[in-house]
Amino acid sequence: MSKSSAHSDQHDGQTDHWKHNGVKVIPGDQLDTNTPQTPGMNRAAAIDFARAGAQKLWAGTVTIHANAKTGAHHHGSLESIIYVVRGKARMRWGERLEFIAEAKAGDFIFVPPFVPHQEINASPNEALECILVRSDGEATAINLDLEPVEKPELIKWVDPIHRE
Repeated sequence: MSKSSAHSDQHDGQTDHWKHNGVKVIPGDQLDTNTPQTPGMNRAAAIDFARAGAQKLWAGTVTIHANAKTGAHHHGSLESIIYVVRGKARMRWGERLEFIAEAKAGDFIFVPPFVPHQEINASPNEALECILVRSDGEATAINLDLEPVEKPELIKWVDPIHRE
């Protein structure tokens, strides 16, 4: 068997494997809303273990209606990244949600594991739309019953690598 013939046979065997275990495109109008929910928001899964076989990531969307806020919650041992697509997000976090920061369209938000937090739509008349990515193929949301402080402390992020 020639070298090119052996390569061709190996390629043919892989074709079917990659066909079913390769890239997956999930249409934006076919997201799964059967995910753990937190009052005040709508989560929808695009990529997770059940739908795409993702073992280390969960990705989807979250929408918070105008002038609304979520309940306090955390995501267990998972890291979360929120990308603000449209609107203005106000994030509160801490044992009593004592810290606050804001993000606008185009900004990223990082939420470390076990951090109690709350998402707030800072707009009185437009929805807050975000893309959400977590560090596991399963969705985890643990809703909390806590009494937030009345006036949280405003925190401005400073990049530890590019300080002026």
